Amino acid sequence: MKRKREYDEDDVRVRATRSSRPRTRTRPTHSDAVTGFVVAVDRGRYTCVVAGDRKGETFEVTAMRARELGRKSVVVGDEVALVGDVSGDVGSLARIVRIEERRSVLRRTADDDENTAEGRIERVVVANADQLVIVSALADPPPREGFIDRCLVAAYAADIEPLLCLTKADLGGPEQVVSYYSELDLDYVLCRPDSDLAELRERLSGRVSVLVGHSGVGKSTLVNRLIPGTGRAVGVVSAIGKGRHTSTSAVALRLPDRKESWIIDTPGVRSFGLALVSSDDLLHGFPDLVEGTVDCPPNCEHTGGECVLDAWVGQGRADARRLASFRRLLASRAGDADPGQTST
Repeated sequence: MKRKREYDEDDVRVRATRSSRPRTRTRPTHSDAVTGFVVAVDRGRYTCVVAGDRKGETFEVTAMRARELGRKSVVVGDEVALVGDVSGDVGSLARIVRIEERRSVLRRTADDDENTAEGRIERVVVANADQLVIVSALADPPPREGFIDRCLVAAYAADIEPLLCLTKADLGGPEQVVSYYSELDLDYVLCRPDSDLAELRERLSGRVSVLVGHSGVGKSTLVNRLIPGTGRAVGVVSAIGKGRHTSTSAVALRLPDRKESWIIDTPGVRSFGLALVSSDDLLHGFPDLVEGTVDCPPNCEHTGGECVLDAWVGQGRADARRLASFRRLLASRAGDADPGQTST
């Protein structure tokens, strides 16, 4: 008869339970983290520029988000704290453990319809921009003041200084656009194919500037001229006057002036939704109309009726086109279509 085996403690494996591991609420401070500037985002990988040991030298580090960031998004323009392999060598991967406080945040939604899930999704375009450069062609395609108005509202809401950059000045004059914004004291520059872009370079110097504009307005062409060798894709305008999307992702590029000047080239967009912008911020995007609302009835929605803005325009104190654009934006936030969003 076979003898039954006897077991001892060497035959028993004890699996550690969760409660057996020490737990602490203390989070690492990452005091040894290095600071990086996010210049590109691609499928969960973040390209960050880090200062080197020598003055003025920088190198790029590829990083991923650390789990402790939770659901916080990392966008181009963010200043972040990096730990791990920050050598920048091929195949190295650092971790982003902290997002520094943002000086400014430029946001937009896909559209203005607050009754759809898509319309309520807020997209952070870039962080820490000092200047919003709104690129608009004077012809081919023609200027769309409705889109420019939306960009101005977003800039004022984010406390970012706007600059209007009018391209293809060899094909048309700026008078119509300039007169439309005459009451705003809005700075603008004209760009021609044969110009040296000296004025634009001066406006960009020492700043982080984000370029936005419809596809086909010459935004990528400007970037390639400002930073030779960049190779941003350049497209053409279709027969119906709409450009094809050439840039596919936002990227920050350093200007060759050694003054920490950056331009952030964004993908061409055909809408700049303002569903999450408050009515007050929307009005502040039209500073030429603000004074006219002082005598409006309490809780005036500025859509007509007893609104004083009609009389304000009738007295010649504001451009009727500006009031019409403001009311189109108000209507679009209520769910009505806004013809100025994509084609004005």
